[in-house]
Amino acid sequence: MKYISWNVNGLRAVAGKNFAEVFENLDADFFCLQETKLQAGQLDLNFPGYQSFWNYADKKGYSGTAVFTKHTPLAVTYGMGIDEHDHEGRIITLEMPDHFLVCVYTPNSQDELRRLDYRMQWEDAFRSYLLALDEKKPVVVCGDMNVAHKEIDLKNPQTNHRNAGFTDEEREKFSVLLQSGFTDTFRLLHPDETGRYSWWSYRFHAREKNVGWRIDYFLVSNRLTPRVALADIGSDIFGSDHCPVILELE
Repeated sequence: MKYISWNVNGLRAVAGKNFAEVFENLDADFFCLQETKLQAGQLDLNFPGYQSFWNYADKKGYSGTAVFTKHTPLAVTYGMGIDEHDHEGRIITLEMPDHFLVCVYTPNSQDELRRLDYRMQWEDAFRSYLLALDEKKPVVVCGDMNVAHKEIDLKNPQTNHRNAGFTDEEREKFSVLLQSGFTDTFRLLHPDETGRYSWWSYRFHAREKNVGWRIDYFLVSNRLTPRVALADIGSDIFGSDHCPVILELE
C-alpha cells in the first residue's frame, strides 16, 4: 500500500505545472494534499480510478486539504469535531477496513509566534483526536505538521530556536505525540540520516543549496511499524516549496 503526502502550496498553481504527471508517476493508493488554497468548484481535477475528498477553509485562498484514493473508505470525516479548530480545512480522515488515514495541515505559529498559543491548543486537541481513533484501529497520519522535531531535521538549528516550526514548545508537543503511541516512519528507517528535508524557503536559493527543514511526515501507530517497508522524501520532485513524502506499508 503506497501513500503520498504533499503540501502543494496552491493546487491551482501546481496543476498548471506538473501535478498530473507527478500524480500518475507516483501511482499511489492514497495521495494526500495540504495547502490546496481553493474553494469548491475552482478546479476540476479528476484522475481515473480515484475518488477525491476535499476540506476547504472558510477563508478563500487559504489552507485546505484533499485526499485522492483508489480504495473506497468506509467513512470520511472532516475536521476534529471541535468548532474552534474546524474552519480552516485542515483535516480529512478516511476510515479504511484496517486503519484510519488522517491528512493534516497543522497551523503555523507565524511570524513573531503570534499564533503559538493557538497552536498549543490545536496540538492538544489533535493528539486527543488521534488517540481516540487509535483506540478503534491503527492510524496513519500524514501531512505538513509545521515542526522540525530534532536538530537533525533542519539545516540551521542554532539560528532558528525561536522561529516558528522550531520552538521548544512545538518540538515538545511533537515528542509528546510520539510518546503517546506513534512512530515517525522516516526516522524509523533513517535514524541518523542528515540533509533530508521536505521544505525550503523560496528565498536565498535555499533549495539549490539544500538549506531546508523536514516538516512533512508520515506517522503511524506503533503497532503498524512492522509493516513499514519504505519511508522516503521525494526531494527531486518540484512544483511547490515542499516536496512529497512517501510511505509504503506491507
